[in-house]
Amino acid sequence: MNEIQEYDIVALLETVSTIHKDTQQPIQLKCGQVGTVIMSFNNQAFLVDFADAQGHTYAMETIEANRLLRLVYEPEITYA
Repeated sequence: MNEIQEYDIVALLETVSTIHKDTQQPIQLKCGQVGTVIMSFNNQAFLVDFADAQGHTYAMETIEANRLLRLVYEPEITYA
């Protein structure tokens, strides 16, 4: 299943400008930046939580589905 779902880990396919959650300073989320899907908006866009290595959220952004790549850690089982 390739469809993005809540709690999936995703990566940005392009840079996104946003505001840091705590400092309110402008920041850039770079292409490849990793986040966790928190909410789906009809599979058209997703609320994504971006957090540091300690788990502290620095940004939450709504990102369109075509700007995200769902990351996969396990192979898909196929039946011949």
